[in-house]
Amino acid sequence: MILGALEAGGTKMVCAVGDETGRIHEQVSVPTQTPDTTMPELIKFFENKGIEALGVASFGPVELDKKAPNYGCITTTPKLAWRNFDIVGGFKKALGCPVGFDTDVNGSVLGEVTFGQAKGKSCVLYLTIGTGVGAGIYIDGKLLHGMLHPEAGHVLITKRGDDSYAGKCPYHKNCLEGLAAGPAIEERWGAKALMLADRKEVWDLEADYIAQALTGYILTLSPEMIILGGGVMHQEQLFPLIRSKVTELLGGYVQTEEVADMDHYIVPASLHDDQGIMGCLELARRAKDE
Repeated sequence: MILGALEAGGTKMVCAVGDETGRIHEQVSVPTQTPDTTMPELIKFFENKGIEALGVASFGPVELDKKAPNYGCITTTPKLAWRNFDIVGGFKKALGCPVGFDTDVNGSVLGEVTFGQAKGKSCVLYLTIGTGVGAGIYIDGKLLHGMLHPEAGHVLITKRGDDSYAGKCPYHKNCLEGLAAGPAIEERWGAKALMLADRKEVWDLEADYIAQALTGYILTLSPEMIILGGGVMHQEQLFPLIRSKVTELLGGYVQTEEVADMDHYIVPASLHDDQGIMGCLELARRAKDE
């Protein structure tokens, strides 16, 4: 089966051709500009490749309700040129094949449960912490949508008493994204995360806020595994700090095999940063089989 995959990010679009086993045969990256500039480049890549379906995992918000008149559109994104753009319709018209569609983080969790370390698990949370914070949630074979789709980066966080930073998010100053995403780290500390690797106070505070959010997700969703990805999580010193703080916050209330083994419960992504594009291959396979 020849499948197309597009991981549509706010900075770059990753295009690939692969198959239902997750094998990637060809992959390129295209800068995210305007739809008028970017879409023709994407379509040109997929044309004449013989793809039987395309999977698209996109930055959002997006409309995922297939009964909605604007299904397949990127909706209220701050990237104004892409607001209300019908990305699914554009590809269907140009390529004439089925198109599977979901959020970028749902694509990542789908990649991990189909081809990665979460295979066989029934409830998995994938949280990406980078330029923004987003969550993909997989439950019993399906990606969680609901009335929209998870916006777990905007859960509200209790600020620590020694943190005077106002918060970066324009909607909620004390949400996880506003306090812990890459731009918040840079604004609070005056340098990018990469340059702050040896500053213990930076990562202690970061772990504090991430652990608060994860504790809430654990008590609400009861995931069997939590996978943390994104640029901020390349700071590997965060993982033991987060695990310790989550254990403390849970206070012994949740007693399962999973939380008793935090090293294998809260984990980094396993697919060499290809979990998103591999999830798109699975989105394409599912679209073809519908």
